[in-house]
Amino acid sequence: MYKRIGLNLFLIFAVSCVPISKFNELKKRSDACTEENVKYKADLENLQVSNTELKSQLDLLTKERDKLVEDTLAQFKAMKQLQQDNNKLEQQYHDLQVTQENLTKGNAKETTKLLSQLQTTQEDLQKREDQLRKAEWALDEKRKNLDALTLELDRKNKRVKEMETVLNKKDSVVNALKSKVSAALLGFENNGLTVRVKNGKVYVSLEDKLLFKSGSYEVNQSGANAVKKLAKVLEQNQDINVLIEGHTDDVPYRTENALKDNWDLSVKRATTVVRILLEGTNIDAKRLTAAGRSQYLPVDKGKTSEARQKNRRTEIILTPKLDELFKILDSN
Repeated sequence: MYKRIGLNLFLIFAVSCVPISKFNELKKRSDACTEENVKYKADLENLQVSNTELKSQLDLLTKERDKLVEDTLAQFKAMKQLQQDNNKLEQQYHDLQVTQENLTKGNAKETTKLLSQLQTTQEDLQKREDQLRKAEWALDEKRKNLDALTLELDRKNKRVKEMETVLNKKDSVVNALKSKVSAALLGFENNGLTVRVKNGKVYVSLEDKLLFKSGSYEVNQSGANAVKKLAKVLEQNQDINVLIEGHTDDVPYRTENALKDNWDLSVKRATTVVRILLEGTNIDAKRLTAAGRSQYLPVDKGKTSEARQKNRRTEIILTPKLDELFKILDSN
């Protein structure tokens, strides 16, 4: 810009100092310089663009070169590793060749050894086969025993089920009998008489005050009525066995009559009840058993008057016949 101003001043100065022909010549030169300057600027811009492009290409080439160097190093390492692996393989091949030669040389000896081992193995196999046959025979015997035991178990299970059926039936009979006895003796229960089920039997327990006076084996009227009501139930249930047990307290019996002691008294009271049960009834006497327990089965071991009163009792024990159960047991 400063060059142009100076040139213009020069031209003005020249115009004022030189002739017109000189001025025109100078003007032409000035225009030529201007055109040449414009051309140089254009060339400079083109060169700058080219320089930028060349720099970009140079960067790409530099990156490609670095990548090639990296790849070359990697390939060199890989090649070196391959050479090492190849050397190992060659050594292994050599060792295998040596081993093969040694095996070939010792083949006859090795064959003999293998044959000996084979024979030993065959003998061992034969022994094992013999043991296996013995084990199979023993297993077969055990199977036979197991089958026999299974049959026996099935048979016993069948009998157990039959027994359970009979026992369930017996329990039903006992419960029904207890209900019948309780109904027949309703007016006497809790008044010196109790009815309960124990061990599959019906126990009718009559206190001493309901049947007998102290030291006596004669039944009073109230007790006789209770025994007769029970007799009616026994008439209607013929499959019931009856055990009458007399019990006393532990006070020694003292009297001048024929009774010697509590044993005699307990037995006499039991037989007295038996006679009342049989009197005027069709009860089979074979069903009845009289027993005297004296003082040796107390319900209360205390030494008080209350305990002794509980122990003075007569128990009538009703047991359903177990003919079916006995048949099952006999068949076993």
